[in-house]
Amino acid sequence: MCGIVGYAGDKQAVPVLLDGLSKLEYRGYDSAGIAVFEKNAIKVEKCKGRLKNLIDKIDEKGMPSSHVGIGHTRWATHGEPSDINSHPHGNKRVTIVHNGIIENYKKIKDFLISEGYSFVSETDTETVAKLIDYYYNGDPIETISRVISEIKGSYALGIMFRDLPDRIYAVRKDSPLIVGLSSDENFMASDVPAIISYTRDYYLLEQNEIAEIRADRVKVFDRRGNIIEKEMQRADWDVDAAEKGGFEHFMLKEIYEQPSAVNMTITPRIIDGLPDFSMDGLDALELKKYDHIHIVACGTAVHAGMVGKYVMEKLSRVPVTVEIASEFRYRDPLVEKDDLVILISQSGETADTKAALELAKSRGAKTVAVVNVKGSSIARDADTVIYTHAGPEISVASTKAYMVQVSIMMLLAFELAYVKGKIDKEHCKRYVNELKRMSEAINEAIELREKCQYAASRLIISDSLLYIGRGLDYALSMEGSLKLKEISYIHSESYAAGELKHGTISLITEGMPVIAVATQKELIEKTVSNIKEVKSRGAYVILICDSSVDIEDGVADQIIRLPEADQLLMPMVAAVPLQLIAYYTAVLKGCDVDKPRNLAKSVTVE
Repeated sequence: MCGIVGYAGDKQAVPVLLDGLSKLEYRGYDSAGIAVFEKNAIKVEKCKGRLKNLIDKIDEKGMPSSHVGIGHTRWATHGEPSDINSHPHGNKRVTIVHNGIIENYKKIKDFLISEGYSFVSETDTETVAKLIDYYYNGDPIETISRVISEIKGSYALGIMFRDLPDRIYAVRKDSPLIVGLSSDENFMASDVPAIISYTRDYYLLEQNEIAEIRADRVKVFDRRGNIIEKEMQRADWDVDAAEKGGFEHFMLKEIYEQPSAVNMTITPRIIDGLPDFSMDGLDALELKKYDHIHIVACGTAVHAGMVGKYVMEKLSRVPVTVEIASEFRYRDPLVEKDDLVILISQSGETADTKAALELAKSRGAKTVAVVNVKGSSIARDADTVIYTHAGPEISVASTKAYMVQVSIMMLLAFELAYVKGKIDKEHCKRYVNELKRMSEAINEAIELREKCQYAASRLIISDSLLYIGRGLDYALSMEGSLKLKEISYIHSESYAAGELKHGTISLITEGMPVIAVATQKELIEKTVSNIKEVKSRGAYVILICDSSVDIEDGVADQIIRLPEADQLLMPMVAAVPLQLIAYYTAVLKGCDVDKPRNLAKSVTVE
C-alpha cells in the first residue's frame, strides 16, 4: 500500500506535494519522491527512507519552481526499498507514480525489452511508465486507455507527459484515488487527508475512469474517451478524522483495509496460478526437504501460526509445532539442523521473537521471518524474510496484520503440500484460486457489521464470556477472545469445545455469553452438541457459522452466517465478525479503541 498525490494550481507545487505526502505516510514509508515540471522538462527527486530524507535532500539542493507535479510515498512490493526503486518512474517523455501491483509486469517488461527499452529498477511500476511511453501518440486519453486495457492487477496512477506541462492525469482500478477540487487549484490523492488542508470538495474516481487535472478545471473521461459528469463529494471531517479516512477509529479503518492488504500480500507470490516464494528467496525445492516445522510468535501472530499449523499438517502431512516465543526461548526446544523455523511478527522488533530467532540460528535451523516492517531487526537477521504488505497498522489491536499473516501461512501450506507431492497441480491451483477470492469474501463479511453491533450490545454488561470451537475454529476463537479482552477489558477465554466437560462448563451461569465458531462441516455436529450443553445451562449463545449449515431452532440466540468459502480458508472470513464484535463492544463501553490501556503496538522488551 502506497500513497500518491498530484497538484496543478497557482501555488508552488513542491511544498503542496510534500505536505500531502506527510498526510499519507501512514500508507508507506520505505521511500518517497516527487516529480515536477521545470524548464520544459520533468524534474525528479526521490530517495530511500522516511519523507524527511526527501525533504532534507530538496532543502539542500534548492526547491524547484513549479506549479504542477506528482508525489509518492512507498510501501515496497516489487523491489527492495532503495533510491532506484523509489517512485516516480519513467523517462524524459513520461513520468508516473503508482499504488498497487501489476500482475503481468514480467510479460510487459519482456516485450518492451524486445522493443529496445532498458530498465533500471526492479519495480513493476517502471514497466507501466515505459508502456505508456511506447504507446504515446500525443493523445494522453487514448494512450492511457490502451495501456489500462493491457495491464492486469490493481493500480492508482498519477501521470505526467513532458509535452503537456500544465496538467497531470489520474486513473485507477481497485486501488483508491480521489480528485480534489478548488477554484484556482486541483488535486489528486490516494486519500482525503492529503487534500483536506486545501479543499473539502472532491470526486471519487470509479474503475478505469481517467481524470485530466489542470489548475482551472478537471475533466473525467471513461476509457472510450467520453466525458463523464461526476457527482461532487464533500468531506465534513476535521483533519484528525481525515487521517482515519472518515472512520471513527484506526481499528475500523484497518478492518476495512483487509481485502486490499490480502491482495497486495499474495498477488506477487502467485505465478501461473501456483504459489511462488522465489521473490523472497525461498526455493520450492528447499522447502521440500523440511520434515519438521516450528512456528514461533507472540500474541495475535501465534494465532495466525495456529491456523498455519492446521492447514500445513492437513495438506502436507508434515508435523508443525506452534510455540509462544517467550516459552520457546527458555525451554531448550528440540530444534534440529534440518528443521525450518518460521517466526511471525508484525513489527519485526518483538523482543522474545528476536531471541527465539537467535536460538534457532544457533541450532543450525533454517529461519524464515514473516514480518510487516521493512528493515526491522527480525527481517535483517533471518535467513529468509517474507514481507507482508499490510501497510502501516496504527491501532494497537492487530487486524489486517493478522489477516495477511494467515494468508501467507495458507500460501506456504499450499506450496509445501504441492512440493511434497501430497496434492497435485490442479488441486494446488484450486486452493490458490480460492485464496485469491478471499478479498471478496472478506468484503462480504464486513457487511455483517450491523449483526456484530447487535451482538456487541449483549456483551457490554458481561463480566466474563467464553469462545468455543473445534479444529480451525478453535484456533480462530483464540484470536477472537484476545481481540475482545485487549480492547474492551472484558475477561474472556477460548476453549476447545470438546474440553468443556472437563471443567470449564462449571463456569456457565444464566445469561453468560458464549461465542461459538462453527465453520468446519465435518465437525459441525460435535460443535452443535457442545453448544446445546452450554445453552441448556443458561448461556446466551452467539453462533458464527458457515452459511450452508442447517442449524435447528433454539440452538443459538443469535446466528451470524458467513459468506461461502473453502473450508480451509474459513478462518479468514470468520475473523472479520470476531474483529467487529470486539470493536463495537469496546466502542459501546467507551474504551479507547486504538490505544487500549497497558498495551503497546510493538513489544520490544521481555
